[in-house]
Amino acid sequence: MDEINIIEKQLEQAWEKLGISNDFMFGKVMQDEELCKGLLQRILPDLDIDHIEYPELQKSIKTDVDAKSIRLDVYVKDKKGTVYNIEMQTTDTKDLPKRTRYYQGVLDLQLIDKGQTYNMLKPSYIIFICSFDVFKKGRHIYTFENICKEDKNISLGDETTKIFLNTDSIMNDVSEELRVFLDYVAGKKSDDSYIKKLDEAVKKARLTKEWRHEFMTLSMKERLDREKGREEGMEKGREEGREKERKNIIIKMIKQGFTDFQILSVCDTSIEEIEDCKKNI
Repeated sequence: MDEINIIEKQLEQAWEKLGISNDFMFGKVMQDEELCKGLLQRILPDLDIDHIEYPELQKSIKTDVDAKSIRLDVYVKDKKGTVYNIEMQTTDTKDLPKRTRYYQGVLDLQLIDKGQTYNMLKPSYIIFICSFDVFKKGRHIYTFENICKEDKNISLGDETTKIFLNTDSIMNDVSEELRVFLDYVAGKKSDDSYIKKLDEAVKKARLTKEWRHEFMTLSMKERLDREKGREEGMEKGREEGREKERKNIIIKMIKQGFTDFQILSVCDTSIEEIEDCKKNI
């Protein structure tokens, strides 16, 4: 069995066990408006969210040719125009705070057209559901808004909010409804009616052939890209090793009194590199 077939078999097995904590599965299940709205209501109970729209499912955004593109798990807005981006994150990449900063900038560029005033920007929420504690303080939830350092009563008023949720906590700092959802993400079952609907949606999603094919295709591409990156990194390392060895030989030949012409005839080098090596002796 060749490597591609082995990877396909592994991905098929992964698909059969895929749960809500997988970002692909999470994005697909949240295409159900009631489930997505229900989750937002648990995370943001003080907001009156009675209707949501999907500007673009699993939205992929790129500002220009050279910019870093982002692919959003869930991107919705309510009837007031408030934007919600929800991301499922199971790998601690150590860069989530900076990532939310980048996401915020890119999202804002999508929310305002040329010629419009900045007051046209609608409120936005960037929410990360994590299987780890980003800030290592034991909380289930960390909410950030921009306020004045000198006077905490003064808000910047930019209407941007970043929320980090953590499944790995025992602190009593969230509602029971949100806690059981976080527990479900962590793999725990519940009799909660919303969680039961969520679990049924996950099981139904696994039976959707189109989503299975999409998951297999995306996952295969990601694996091959990682393998290509590893091979390129190894080749770069080998090239750097060959370059270092060549320079060592050149320096040794210079010390032994070989002429530039003799060094050129033996080593795959240039006069510029020989002169550079002479400076390091």
